[in-house]
Amino acid sequence: MTMKTNIGKIDRMLRALVGAGIIGMGFYYQTWWGLVGGIIFLTSVFSFCPIYAPFNWSTKKGRVGS
Repeated sequence: MTMKTNIGKIDRMLRALVGAGIIGMGFYYQTWWGLVGGIIFLTSVFSFCPIYAPFNWSTKKGRVGS
């Protein structure tokens, strides 16, 4: 089974920035929030959001899953 991408370019960049920021704050404040930031950051790396998938949502231009 192949994971189909469902995150567009702008969504991907925002997730990377927000995820990195939350990771940094997690390290700075020594909390578990860094883990949440890591999950957000990984969705940008793989261009796939598991929350979008069941609803067939996509922020990517063109066909869903292309």
